[in-house]
Amino acid sequence: MTNKSNRTPSLVTRVTQALHFVESETGAVIPSIQPAATYARDENYEVRKPYWYRRDGSQTTAQAEAVIAELEGATDSLLFASGMSACTAVIEHLPTGAHVVAPKVMYHGVLAQLQTYEANGRIELSSYSAGNLGELAAAVRPGKTHLVWVETPNNPDWEVTDIAAAAEIAHGAGAKLLTDCTGTPPNLTRALDLGADISFHSATKYLNGHSDVTAGVLSVRETTQYWEDICMVRKLQGTVLHSFDAWLLIRGMRTLFLRVERSCKNAMAVAKHFESHPHIEKVLYPGLPSDPGHEVAKRQTNGQFGGMMSFIIKGSEQTAIDVTRFCEVFYPATSLGGVESLIEHRKTVSGDGFPVHPRLLRLSIGIEDADDLIYDLEQALTRANS
Repeated sequence: MTNKSNRTPSLVTRVTQALHFVESETGAVIPSIQPAATYARDENYEVRKPYWYRRDGSQTTAQAEAVIAELEGATDSLLFASGMSACTAVIEHLPTGAHVVAPKVMYHGVLAQLQTYEANGRIELSSYSAGNLGELAAAVRPGKTHLVWVETPNNPDWEVTDIAAAAEIAHGAGAKLLTDCTGTPPNLTRALDLGADISFHSATKYLNGHSDVTAGVLSVRETTQYWEDICMVRKLQGTVLHSFDAWLLIRGMRTLFLRVERSCKNAMAVAKHFESHPHIEKVLYPGLPSDPGHEVAKRQTNGQFGGMMSFIIKGSEQTAIDVTRFCEVFYPATSLGGVESLIEHRKTVSGDGFPVHPRLLRLSIGIEDADDLIYDLEQALTRANS
């Protein structure tokens, strides 16, 4: 008889195998899609699983949540039908009049949601410049602040906030810290290990990686009453991620480590090539040693930095738009974290009310040949400036 090994497989292996999934009845190594909207109780009229109706979840969704919890080092993870629905659940569960601190510039959808809740008298909102711990400390109100929101790296300028330091500030004021590290997924940044109470990711992005799912996920270190409240918001709003999307998400996460490694490598090559380019005013990428957030980003991503960057283009706003129009390999599309490279003029997408540089182009670097990406940007810049 052969004894089992005492070695625990690495996180890479566990995620690649979707936690060594094996379907008990057939031996299938790929989870099945469970599309049921309702579930029969057993002979004692007891529920068979923690879900008995679609709004509670499903076997497929629970498997995807288990993989993400493993990635995050979380006690529990909860999947939603979109990143915005996950963020809204956090905001919605706050008591009326709760004080929230968030970056002045962040993902425009969440910022608009926070501002709407403030305008309706649901919350009080204070802001700080992303990465500025002094402003963050000044914005919190000891004993009154309920939630501190940190987005790092910050979209679309990619400023870096020290999560451990932000956690100390938040906890010192009696608040919880939520981090949005969508630009550096949990195989790069494990925010809960750095002191965050809630880790949010738009699973649409790197976790899925194939631009065919919209999903959001929240993960926590402790499943206390506030977590139960958030779970109830999801249940009542019916925003659970459905089975087919959960299945696609599991599929995507199996290659997460390979995809992100290649994306980071490509991004570094692109950033270095264009750092001193005559048609570019500035490259915003924490992986560059010249970036003010470089050292913190290096510590928080194990030196991989992610695949997101922005260019401030020289010339006019139309010049920047023309660069996106003339790209032939980059797709002129919104989103990030997929295997394909995307480029967008951020002001056009986020609207006039959002504080973003008019000549900023946001780039999501995919896993294509880096030389092709560099050549494509070169020819687009040349055409836009001719």
